[in-house]
Amino acid sequence: MEQGLYPLKFIPLFKKKIWGGSKIKNLLNIDFSPLENCGELWSLSAVEGEETLIENGFLQEATIKEAIDMYSDELMGEENFERFYNEFPLLFKIIDAADNLSLQVHPDDKYAQTKGFSNGKNEMWYIINAENNAKITSGFRKKVTKAEILNSIRDNKLMDIVNCEQAFEDDVFFIPAGRIHAIGKGIMLAEIQQSSDLTYRLFDYNRTDKNGNKRELHLQDAMNVIDLSPIHDTAKEHYHNHLNHTHNIIDTPFFSTNIMNLNMQSGLKKDYSKLESFVVYFCIGGCAEVHALNTVLHITSGETLLLPAITKEVVVYPQGNAKILEVTILS
Repeated sequence: MEQGLYPLKFIPLFKKKIWGGSKIKNLLNIDFSPLENCGELWSLSAVEGEETLIENGFLQEATIKEAIDMYSDELMGEENFERFYNEFPLLFKIIDAADNLSLQVHPDDKYAQTKGFSNGKNEMWYIINAENNAKITSGFRKKVTKAEILNSIRDNKLMDIVNCEQAFEDDVFFIPAGRIHAIGKGIMLAEIQQSSDLTYRLFDYNRTDKNGNKRELHLQDAMNVIDLSPIHDTAKEHYHNHLNHTHNIIDTPFFSTNIMNLNMQSGLKKDYSKLESFVVYFCIGGCAEVHALNTVLHITSGETLLLPAITKEVVVYPQGNAKILEVTILS
């Protein structure tokens, strides 16, 4: 007899990166990272070969895809299951940039599919921690041509034409497919994105590995997908962030994200009875106790909790303070 669905927690993956640091361990208090320079924590992933495993309950050590195979629209929601079948559509990361990341672009779904991939990548960043003068690159500061971009890369002057903005805690940036972007040194952020690891690198500051080799660039593909539009005013998203309320940050065709910034002892009650989708809680600060589907689970910084589409009511009790991104897919 098939057992009932329940909220799912996941065992994170840790990624060593040439630009990685120690903030994931030290600032998020995640003391079980096996890496000294941990660039990325993948909190919930269905990327092939990089799947996070379920941590709790009778589905323990199964992948999200295996759970979807068992429960289909009960887990995903009917429209999501028809749209994605058994492919979980989102990827959740924490990124710690102890050095500048390369300037890059991601393709949209249409272009990615011409290369044999199921989808491209639209993503958003929520700044968890930013050192003084740390910067985000997002888009161009003025209208440019592809020739200007290629010439600036050749002359090591690409940074002269891109839009760089100082980043602060709680800033949000949406990075649509095709937009040139980079995370600057001294930033730790939460990333929510389409389930894809497809990146086209334009410039990497001429860095070399221990053998003197530069990282591969992907200029032809990058030029095929790049958006030449300039950024007007700022690339930051404007949103409200008041204590003990749910506030919308961004709605896109790929995901919708709200912020819950909590310190209330009575708990925040959530009603999902009219929502026909799964919901993911992505804890980016503090910790909380979540009551849902006759289950009580504790989540802390860097962890995700997936609430199946059959979830109707939830109560979130912060344990002191908790900052949680609430992510779903709206029809």
